[in-house]
Amino acid sequence: MSEPTTIFSIYEDKDHEIHQILTEVYAALKEKGYNPINQLVGYILSEDPTYITTYAGARSKIRKVDRDDLLAALLKQFLDA
Repeated sequence: MSEPTTIFSIYEDKDHEIHQILTEVYAALKEKGYNPINQLVGYILSEDPTYITTYAGARSKIRKVDRDDLLAALLKQFLDA
């Protein structure tokens, strides 16, 4: 008997990576005393990296994520889609 084919989605992997990066950036902003939500919203709206601290490599991490992908992942999570 053959085993069923395993299906995986590159989008799920990307969303997981985005979630991990956002979690780490959020923690770094919080540790430095910033309001993480305000800082992340400022970054998303302006794409100005100075909204994100360099502490713990947070700025370089967030810049690895395309803003469109970031917004898509956030909306999917929020809307449970």
